[in-house]
Amino acid sequence: MGDLRVTVPQPRGPIVLVWGNARIHLVPPLKTFFKANTHWLIVFQLPACAPDLEPQEGVRSLVKRDLGNLAATDLGQLTRAVKRKLKQIQYRPHLVGGCLTGTGLIMDG
Repeated sequence: MGDLRVTVPQPRGPIVLVWGNARIHLVPPLKTFFKANTHWLIVFQLPACAPDLEPQEGVRSLVKRDLGNLAATDLGQLTRAVKRKLKQIQYRPHLVGGCLTGTGLIMDG
């Protein structure tokens, strides 16, 4: 893997990155990038196997719950069903808030 070069617009404040433990997240070029950009980037590395700390796991659970009995006839039908469920979740902030609350994370605003 070559040098990691990223052009980043100047953020108004620090960016907080909550990072899982996938192998790609642990490669040396990313670690070097994180260390070189601590003035605007704050990285929280999650512990291994911590789905209870990842809000997307709650969203995934909501989608899977709705699709559990779907007998899709093709990939297109499954794709449309997933998109429809994600759109429903998008317009129900209390569902997303519940996924965040389950992690113990706090969202200001």
